[in-house]
Amino acid sequence: MAEKLTRIAIVNEDRCKPKKCRQECRRTCPVVRMGKLCIEVAANSKIAFISEELCIGCGICVKKCPFEAIQIINLPKDLEKQTTHRYGSNTFKLHRLPTPRPGEVLGLVGTNGIGKSTALKILAGKLKPNLGDWENPPDWTNIIAYFRGSELQAYFTKVVEDKLKAIIKPQYVDQLPRSVKGSVGELLKKQNKRGVLDQIVDVLELSPVLDRNTEDLSGGELQRFAIGAVCIQTADVYMFDEPSSYLDVKQRLKAARIIRSLLGPTTYVIVVEHDLSVLDYLSDFVCCLYGVPGAYGVVTLPFSVREGINIFLAGFVPTENLRFREISLTFKVSESVEDTSEALKKKIAQYSYPDLDKTNGTFKLHVKAGSFTDSEILVLLGENGTGKTTLIRLLAGLIKPDDPETNVPELNVSYKPQKISPKFPGSVRSLLHKKIRDTYLHPQFMSDVTKPLMIEQLLDQEVVHLSGGELQRVALCLALGTPADIYLIDEPSAYLDSEQRIVAARVIKRYILHSKKTGFVVEHDFIMATYLADRVIVYDGIPSIECTAHSPESLLTGMNKFLKQLEITFRRDPTNYRPRINKFDSVKDREQKASGKYFFLDE
Repeated sequence: MAEKLTRIAIVNEDRCKPKKCRQECRRTCPVVRMGKLCIEVAANSKIAFISEELCIGCGICVKKCPFEAIQIINLPKDLEKQTTHRYGSNTFKLHRLPTPRPGEVLGLVGTNGIGKSTALKILAGKLKPNLGDWENPPDWTNIIAYFRGSELQAYFTKVVEDKLKAIIKPQYVDQLPRSVKGSVGELLKKQNKRGVLDQIVDVLELSPVLDRNTEDLSGGELQRFAIGAVCIQTADVYMFDEPSSYLDVKQRLKAARIIRSLLGPTTYVIVVEHDLSVLDYLSDFVCCLYGVPGAYGVVTLPFSVREGINIFLAGFVPTENLRFREISLTFKVSESVEDTSEALKKKIAQYSYPDLDKTNGTFKLHVKAGSFTDSEILVLLGENGTGKTTLIRLLAGLIKPDDPETNVPELNVSYKPQKISPKFPGSVRSLLHKKIRDTYLHPQFMSDVTKPLMIEQLLDQEVVHLSGGELQRVALCLALGTPADIYLIDEPSAYLDSEQRIVAARVIKRYILHSKKTGFVVEHDFIMATYLADRVIVYDGIPSIECTAHSPESLLTGMNKFLKQLEITFRRDPTNYRPRINKFDSVKDREQKASGKYFFLDE
């Protein structure tokens, strides 16, 4: 082979333990046997070092390592150059950078661990790019010369001259109370440089929490506080890392409008977002990131919003003629009302529940009677604080309705809660073994749930050390593995990235159809909700005061009712049928509102 195939070797620092193994990687490496130092393990080093120049890519060390700490990845040929940053030998590297433009919102879309946060740090000037040379990193003159002729040259020149002030809204808002202490109102007043505090407090509905301390806030309140705190400051570059987690649909759209209001002729706004419908609504153009998580990431050229998100879902970049995912994802929801009535007759079991009332302190929930069948998924649509989890707990029998004589049908229930706190002392394997031993070893369950959710890579890790997304996947696996009549799944998309969300949605849908059970799902990600829903339960009323849960209805009528409350309209994308939010007060938006069609199933 004439061309040199570039490959990278990744050694996982957490897993590689040269003191505990017999250094099989070094002993079995054919290059080492020939007398070259391809794999070195010094007596005092904590991890093995693999020379990428000498490696021939045989993959023997990958198979022999007892801790599965080594990955050897062959790179696409054109990636020998264009390295923007590499953290060190045998670690992650990022190729190219997204190009922000003044006066427009740049959206970044890609899986976790593929370099989105690294790219944000570089663009914010918090991390100096080393262009792949980590031993003697280049100075700023060389870096600017490297980007010569692109839009990034002018951008980095401003960064060096300290003419750009960048603010980042962090990804993990639940860790804010550790670093930021004090009452919300005081903290916001200190930062109020733009003088728009009252307007932002009003739109983000922060007035009820102004007197509270940060440690007393819930996830959604912390998220709105963090967005507000960034929006009231003056800066040249605003960066938002996942601004929609913890928020309900209405709050997501309000946050999106506030973020768009920051645009000016010289300001840059960059958003990393996993909810694709919000990203679509927010951005003016999109850069996709692909690669191998934790190994390397590549940033594509900027695309228009629609094209960029469709490329990400299709898994194929036409400009580079490169496929980065085996499967493409489409959202065909072809169910007219006639089909459903025929299908209902074929279903075996039908369950129904009566009118229910539940008072919880000052909050009252009225539930209209309804029925559901097997192999069906019902999605609960409503804002935060409308009692979606309360209905789930009423059906699960965890809490009793106000009238003790109301008989709720007794069904076996498996429940995945909204907040997951890891308390189990031990590995993921022992947790699954203890809770769902029979299902977890069943080959059907393995191919339907465990493999797509990639649980196998997590089996030897301690439960307490798992990240948010890993915990979510283990919790989903546990919930689906518990034998039950009804599966109640609360916010399955939290902490998952856009690709894992779609995989999780497919897993839930397929499992519930195959096992002939019923699923109740609470979900704020619109794309996931439309993909999952057979029928929907719509909530209305005043959040945390008095709300009503209506009877289950078809996706079309339910969505129309729900979107009318939110005053937004949806259209479908012609290529992969994903729902897209119409821009507020656009021609299409006005047309659909006038005809009363807020949601389209097919065009």
